[in-house]
Amino acid sequence: MKLFQQMLVASAAVGLIAPLGAQATDINIEEMNSYRNSSSKKQKFNSQTFANELATLNESVDNLEVKLNEFEAGSFSDTTTMDTKVVFTVGGTDHSLTQADGTDGVKFAYTLQSNLNTSFTGDDNLYIRLKTGNHTGKFVNKDYGTYLSAGNSNGDDLKVDKIWYQFPVGERNTVWVGPKIENYYMHGTSPSIYQPVTKQFTLGGNGEAYGASTSQGAGWAFKADNGFAVSTNIVSKADSSCKTPISATCQTDSGSYYNTGLLGKLTKTSWATQVGITKPQYSASILVNQKYNGWSDTYYHSKEHGPSSSDGNFSSIGLRGWWRPLDSGSATPSISLGYDTTSYSGAPAASDNSTAWFAGLTWEDMFSPDDKIGVAFGQPTTNEDETVDPFAYEAYYQFKVNDSLTMTPTVFGGTDRNGATGGDVFGALVNTTFKF
Repeated sequence: MKLFQQMLVASAAVGLIAPLGAQATDINIEEMNSYRNSSSKKQKFNSQTFANELATLNESVDNLEVKLNEFEAGSFSDTTTMDTKVVFTVGGTDHSLTQADGTDGVKFAYTLQSNLNTSFTGDDNLYIRLKTGNHTGKFVNKDYGTYLSAGNSNGDDLKVDKIWYQFPVGERNTVWVGPKIENYYMHGTSPSIYQPVTKQFTLGGNGEAYGASTSQGAGWAFKADNGFAVSTNIVSKADSSCKTPISATCQTDSGSYYNTGLLGKLTKTSWATQVGITKPQYSASILVNQKYNGWSDTYYHSKEHGPSSSDGNFSSIGLRGWWRPLDSGSATPSISLGYDTTSYSGAPAASDNSTAWFAGLTWEDMFSPDDKIGVAFGQPTTNEDETVDPFAYEAYYQFKVNDSLTMTPTVFGGTDRNGATGGDVFGALVNTTFKF
């Protein structure tokens, strides 16, 4: 925003100074020379000689100051920055099984996102994300893994999508608190460097361990100079059945109602603790996520088996690691890996565990500067009693048309998705991203 402000100010200044240049041409240079060359009498200059020109110059400078003050009054504060992007999506899917919602076919959709960051001390940050879009059907479908990372289903309504405040405590600690945040924004170690097109490959596999939902939350992270980090955070959301009309399950024997606020008895909660280390070329981490009271945010179950057949409480362990070469542009890709295992409380012994795995490969600067080739594949969260072995994949080539425009042709799909034999899907799309 500061560069944008400077461009506007420069334009305003040129517009005001230009008339002064035109007025300067009205000064009769030849007549001034005649003063010097006159043999009969020498002309002396004094403060009144150019009185009219000086008066005009002073007036123009005053007008410039007024316009600059008006501009500053309508701008952001000096500590606020905003960046915006728009993503156009053109693509379609083909499911081997009939889709009742008619999601197959080619569609055109968009997402608009603006990020605002404001600092009040120089070390803190108030983050606000505004978002809207009109993705529907297949582009926000969790069952078959076709939910896009750029997908948004706000139905053209501009909403506050994320909002939180973070601040340092000492030199090594960071604290987050906010009414709209997700666990993974508060982790001390980045679980993956693979940048996915479909959301199922986010965070090294968006399964039970790292799957998250936006709600009220808070967290803390410690980062040492040697790359070691530890963090813990919670996100809570009220049970929808305890909203109006309130169900009987929310009422105690004495007739009062359970607390469904932050960390309340019936509040759905995700509590994630992570330990990891990050070096310039590699990273490794382990995360334990305990989820209570029917918290369900997992995209990409092969089928929604575990939480629905348990008492609503489960614990997940997520292992993550990544490595990248020293130099880009070679045949050696960066590698991101992930593995999840989950235990469901109260579920039958034959179905009280699920697993998932992920691998993502990225080649950068292969054919042109700043281009990127991405390939990811893996097994979505699969319960141990399932008879199918689901598989998911994507491949894309991302290239820059210029500094503000990027295009990403992509193919994606999977087999035996949603716990159904023959539940295959194939998709293709082009994402066009405008940044400004």
